[in-house]
This record gives sequence, C-alpha cells and structure tokens, in this order.
Amino acid sequence: MRDNLIITRAAELDALAVFRGFIAQTCKQLGIADDVSFQLQLACDEAATNVIQHGYEGMNPGSIMLELQPGPKKITMLLTDFGHPFEPVETEAPDVDALLNDRPTTGFGLYFIYQTMNDVSYFTDERGNHLVLTKNL
Repeated sequence: MRDNLIITRAAELDALAVFRGFIAQTCKQLGIADDVSFQLQLACDEAATNVIQHGYEGMNPGSIMLELQPGPKKITMLLTDFGHPFEPVETEAPDVDALLNDRPTTGFGLYFIYQTMNDVSYFTDERGNHLVLTKNL
C-alpha cells in the first residue's frame, strides 16, 4: 500500500494552482491517466473554491488540507477545512441558457464534482469539515 500524500495551504485563491500542481505531479508519479488527473484537479478546484469563498465567509481565512489516498483500483481525495460546515448535495445540470444570457447561475461547482467523481461524502468532526471524493481507476 502506498503512503497517503498531504499538502496544506492557506484558504486563498492562490492555493488552487498549488493544489492542481500537487494532484498532477502525484498522479504522474503513480501512473494515473491524464483524464483522471484532470477530473481530480477539477473537483478539487471547485471544492476548494467553495471553501475559500463560502466556508470561511465572515472569518479570517484558515487553511485547507488536501490528502490523496491512492488505492489499488481507486484514488480518494480528502479536503479538510475549519470554516463553516456545508454539506454538498448533488445538483441538477446548471441552466446553460441563463449563463449564455448573462443571468446569474449557481451550482456549476457541485455539478462538476458529482459528474467527475464516483463517490462524494461529507462529514464534520472535532478535526474539521471533511469532503471525501473518490475516483475509480
């Protein structure tokens, strides 16, 4: 079994590129296909953006911890934060017509997460808020 890989950054938008790079490099080292790496990066980017923009809203920015847990036929990505808890729920496809006509839309992030990951779960405990995203290989 491989060791888990962890990186922690301040909950700021600059962290997104660092997380994407960490995922890309780890996937390359593990021999994980580029399309799976891209899906992990997309899901992480969307989840971390939500934490940065909403999870720490009204608070001093805390941190986000990203942990990759490679397994024999899957890879699990665990994002932990210490902001306001928010349980992600699967959403319907966003209203593309509204987007094209400059009307406000929401839900793209959660939609992309649920479309790219095989399993999405969330829990909160004394160690923070934990979003668990699993992608089959």
